[in-house]
Amino acid sequence: MRRTPAGTRFTPRLRAAFVALLIAGTSGTTIAASPAGAAPSGHTSGLAKDTTQFKGVNWADPRDNFADDPVVLSGLSTSDTYAQTYTKASRVISAFRANLGANTVRLPINPYTVNGPYWKSYRGVIDAASDKGFKVILSYWEGTGPRKDGFIDDTATYWPMWNTVVKAYKSDKRVYFEPMNEPHGYTDTEWADIAAKWLDTYRQVPRNQVFVSGAGYNDHVTTVCADPRLKGTYLSLHHYGFWKDYATYDQWVADLKVRIGDCANRTVADEFGSPMTTGFDYNKPTPDNNFINYLQAVTDTFRELKMGSVYWPGLRTDDTYSLQTLTGNPARPWLTTTNQSGADRLAWGWGRGKPVQP
Repeated sequence: MRRTPAGTRFTPRLRAAFVALLIAGTSGTTIAASPAGAAPSGHTSGLAKDTTQFKGVNWADPRDNFADDPVVLSGLSTSDTYAQTYTKASRVISAFRANLGANTVRLPINPYTVNGPYWKSYRGVIDAASDKGFKVILSYWEGTGPRKDGFIDDTATYWPMWNTVVKAYKSDKRVYFEPMNEPHGYTDTEWADIAAKWLDTYRQVPRNQVFVSGAGYNDHVTTVCADPRLKGTYLSLHHYGFWKDYATYDQWVADLKVRIGDCANRTVADEFGSPMTTGFDYNKPTPDNNFINYLQAVTDTFRELKMGSVYWPGLRTDDTYSLQTLTGNPARPWLTTTNQSGADRLAWGWGRGKPVQP
């Protein structure tokens, strides 16, 4: 989740050199470069007519997923075995379905999680969600501190991470791969080049199991949508009410639509959110409240454009945006809803429920 914009650490010249190194360095995998207008490689079939099949939430580390060690989702522990992780995750996923009607969960990964000993346990989350019939979006998150700059932290660990993840889950049709969360260190062109290289590296992954992040803070999908090398993939968009101090309902609708362009049929908003523990009533028009205007506008627009959406966060400890909170025995957790009116707006965006009543 983007809280505040982060600066870049590279000059344009050094950044260009870094991107060239990233594209060339794929952990021993030799790959020919793809020209900008080249036809896409690999599997390209199977995108649905819209993205309404994705009805989901993010499950996050309390640290916001930016970490220089393994990501540990709220309610889990690095000391948990695979079996313990699977049991806990099964209950959390079941609660997401029971409380919210969700069928999708977005999870973070990083090299510390995948390339180290915690991967054996962390797979219990992915497996439990898939076994419950959930779609699972796996997204790479960068580190924190000076590493939180919108660049891939280390190509020498990034590609081995994806080698491991793809090998494990390329045949699971419920698992989707998002090469990077919020790649704001790169220009639009640089990011498209990296995304194209990911697709070329992992040709065995069907393109309709890949989410290409929008450029910047995932804040617009128009440039990646227009790139023919990325044809056949889903596109992920992030959109937040705190990006403006105040906007009307209509202004929020317009802001969202310009970021999507004519690409709604490929786009999933896999992060959006609003305060849920502050007592806001999202079921009533409140024109002087920016966040109520925002959430009503975006969920109405998702429904209108037949877009899938994945709320940030479904579960994150001590996050005022969290729509669920842990309850019960920590070894066998359950969830409760923090704001029913927020859950109602989420359901409306997913095609259920009732519109806002005047």
